Amino acid sequence: MSYKDQIDLLKLPRHIAIIMDGNGRWAKEKGKLRIFGHHNGVLSVRDVVEGACELDLKYLTLYTFSSENWNRPKLEVMAIMELMVNTIHKEIENFMKKNVRLNAIGDLDMLPEKCLRELNNAIETTSANTGLVLTLALSYSSRREIVQAAKNIAIKVQSGQINIEDINEELFESNLYTSDMPDPELLIRTSGEHRISNYLLWQIAYSELYFTTKLWPDFRKEDLYEAIMDYQKRERRFGMTSEQVN
Repeated sequence: MSYKDQIDLLKLPRHIAIIMDGNGRWAKEKGKLRIFGHHNGVLSVRDVVEGACELDLKYLTLYTFSSENWNRPKLEVMAIMELMVNTIHKEIENFMKKNVRLNAIGDLDMLPEKCLRELNNAIETTSANTGLVLTLALSYSSRREIVQAAKNIAIKVQSGQINIEDINEELFESNLYTSDMPDPELLIRTSGEHRISNYLLWQIAYSELYFTTKLWPDFRKEDLYEAIMDYQKRERRFGMTSEQVN
């Protein structure tokens, strides 16, 4: 029986975040250049997005390119950017068919002009879609996001728009990139690594963490379903006792 058939559709996480790790190692194992792994990682993205749509998930956020990734070899970065441009362009038609709304978070101004133009076009084209919200974390750093939120709030205090007493968790969250979406209930990381890698640090305070040894190019919708099955077996207490939540 497929994992999909065992999932309780009434207990789905609203928001799943994924750290897509292992493209380079996957390519190296096959004696190929790292970009070969990135190309095959796109196939995994397509399949996982399809799986998310089949379950009618509401939010899926993918760690696509971190701010630290700019430090990789220049040729690899250029190849990734070119791949991103081509992939976004090709996927727009598929997004429209599946009612997917594309979104992006991060320091997007650092992206090459061609990439940013293609990204903004896809976001605008899919903006009226009402299904899955697919967010790409691009040139993203959670620490930088948090620092920027603190700066934004400090400016508002300095200008008299708000008082220090007004600062609380809700106000802080409203200054994050993710202010218009719920926090992820489930965070998945592939490739066997057990790190968060500067990803959604504020937002995953109460997320369930799921680690798999599969490298990202081998990850498919069935693996997504397996992760959701594992999530549904867990008890989410948020600091309370089992008796209180049951």
